[in-house]
Amino acid sequence: MECKNRQKNLNYCNCSYEPCSRKGICCECIRYHLSMQELPACCFPDSAEKTYDRSFENFIRIYKKG
Repeated sequence: MECKNRQKNLNYCNCSYEPCSRKGICCECIRYHLSMQELPACCFPDSAEKTYDRSFENFIRIYKKG
């Protein structure tokens, strides 16, 4: 099934992993990352996203700082 919102979603996608086939297809991205016990790139600021540590623990550590 083709995602009707893919191009629009790409405007907000900060994923820096270039070969990612899920860019702009948020439902697939979220499903994939949750199955890996992590969050997608869009949950992180750009500086943290580039580390590829998308764990729940890293998310809490970043946002706990305030």
